[in-house]
Amino acid sequence: MDGTPVGRRVFFGILGVGAVGVLWGAKAQDWLEKAVAPLVAKDGTGLSAFLPIGRFRIYTVTGDLPSKSHSEYSLKVGGLVDSPFTLTYEALRALPPTKMTKDFQCVTGWRVHEVKWQGVLLGDLLDRAGVKARAKAIRFKSFDGTYTESLTLSQARRKDVIVAYQMEGGDISAEHGGPVRLYVAPMYGYKSIKWLDTIELTDQVEPGYWEHYGYDVDGWVGRSNGRDDNAT
Repeated sequence: MDGTPVGRRVFFGILGVGAVGVLWGAKAQDWLEKAVAPLVAKDGTGLSAFLPIGRFRIYTVTGDLPSKSHSEYSLKVGGLVDSPFTLTYEALRALPPTKMTKDFQCVTGWRVHEVKWQGVLLGDLLDRAGVKARAKAIRFKSFDGTYTESLTLSQARRKDVIVAYQMEGGDISAEHGGPVRLYVAPMYGYKSIKWLDTIELTDQVEPGYWEHYGYDVDGWVGRSNGRDDNAT
């Protein structure tokens, strides 16, 4: 989104404790991952901010942090495809992995450098499903019941867009959007939908949750300051 994004007030409200995970060490970090409670900080979108977890700041649009165990989790791929399918967590982990080390950039201004990610190329899942000719885009849904996002097919097939199940050397926690989330390396963090459970092929781009509040549908990093950083 051009200009000041929704959520900036929340970001500055928790900035003072941004280094807590680093200062307290691993044991405190583990405690935060499991026991941290949300700060009372919301705006008109329903956005809530949580205490920073490690190098990240945690946001949710529902006011809580949904969670599913690995055994409960499943990923549905459908819509305009030839062969819809559902994967368990273990079945997803059994597919050929893609690893990358890239930054995570939030539209509110903070950046986490050199995050280690592992997952499955989104393009590989699309190939397995068989994309129908009239499909032009993808709609992603979160099991929080509220959050949605979208990509065009060409964006989705980039080699730096994955369905991720590991980050920072371990399984993705519920706080970070696990057990499975999307990671779209060249776009702002709001495009990397957390708690991913549905990939639906559509005949046109359907704006996601934040786009209805003015965020760019094409959320390339740098777009808001005049740089469209969408190089492959």
